[in-house]
Amino acid sequence: MAPNPNFLNIFYLKNGNERQKKAYQVLTENNVLEKLNRFAPILVGTIPINIAIENSDLDIICDVNDEEEFITTLKNHFQNEKGFVISKNQNFHAVKSNFLIEDFEIEIFGQNIPTQQQNAYRHMLIEHRILLEKGEEFRLQVIELKKQGFKTEPAFAKLLGLEGDAYEELLKV
Repeated sequence: MAPNPNFLNIFYLKNGNERQKKAYQVLTENNVLEKLNRFAPILVGTIPINIAIENSDLDIICDVNDEEEFITTLKNHFQNEKGFVISKNQNFHAVKSNFLIEDFEIEIFGQNIPTQQQNAYRHMLIEHRILLEKGEEFRLQVIELKKQGFKTEPAFAKLLGLEGDAYEELLKV
């Protein structure tokens, strides 16, 4: 993977590992990001930065200022996909949708915050930088912790020796 891919365009996945190439294919063949275009979607999470495990999903964040329009868009485009559900997260004032396309679970998360300012995107950039600094052995240790059931941010926090809320502490790195 390029040292600094443009995470705003999934084109970098085409030259990645097999899982990344498959993610690119599923997202492009199904026009997933195009269908969400008005919400400034960004693919975030473990697949873009090559720390995915077998059941890692495709996380897409969106900037949503009209919740009803977002829900309508999700239903119009994805309600016929396997396992389609929509839920609201009151803590984050967010709408979330999950469904399956081929062998990928897709999670679309919409929040009234510009996507490049959302924590999921900020975490991914920080994690990517840490992976570049710490190297392959560190990357494999993150993957191993994830296989043991750790979420991504707590896995990084453990390996970096960060105390407190992993999600908050990672933003300070």
